[in-house]
Formats: sequence, structure tokens, C-alpha cells
Amino acid sequence: MDKVQFLNDRQLPFAKVLGLKFVAADETGVKAEMVVRPELCTRPDVLHGGAIMAFADTLGAAATVLNLPEGKGTTTIESKTNFVGPAPVGMTVIGETVPVHRGRRTQVWTTRITTTEGKLVAVVTQTQMVL
Repeated sequence: MDKVQFLNDRQLPFAKVLGLKFVAADETGVKAEMVVRPELCTRPDVLHGGAIMAFADTLGAAATVLNLPEGKGTTTIESKTNFVGPAPVGMTVIGETVPVHRGRRTQVWTTRITTTEGKLVAVVTQTQMVL
């Protein structure tokens, strides 16, 4: 099965609530899109920071899953977000996750979230523990 299809088929329920759609995936990173819907916003109708963090966390976890040995799992143990700019309601945001470190016990990923116009929304660095 193709890795993008694998990730889209095995999405966690919360990722489905976010409306996340994986568009590219392999062991060196993942890319996904999410439409900024009103229920994901704060005032004045821009994407909520928690939704940004959840989007990035899902991508980092998915990238880790693609690198796990058979029978292993993962959980986030640290995450840091720099909020840079807004993503207004109706816009699609794109998250691209690349590895910083892919070890046996931990993996570190950086996710850049941008608008379809290329404007930076946030940069997230997270550490995933291999279980």
C-alpha cells in the first residue's frame, strides 16, 4: 500500500476532526493539507494556535510511524511552536515535516506550516519517543 494512502486510511479520530489530508509521505517526511474552518478558529476568524499545534503534532507522529520497527509505537514527549503569522478562515494550510534526528529511542521532527500563498504560519519542533 502507498504510504500516503496508509496514513490517510489509519488517521486518528482527532486528525479527521481537523480535516487533515496527507498528500505526500515517506520515511524522510510527510506533507499534509488542512482547510481553516470556522470551528478551528479564534477571533478574528484565524486558525487557533491549538489547531496549528495539533496539525503539526499529527504530522510528526505520522512521520515517526513510517520509521518505526515492526511492533513499536510512538508518543510525543516534547513540542515547541513558534507562531509567525495568521491563517484566515477559508484558507488551506500546508504542513511539511522533515527529520532532525531519527534514532532508535527518539525522533525529532520540524514542521513548517504555510498558507497556499507561501506565507509562514508556524514552525514546530517536536520529539517523539519510540515505545
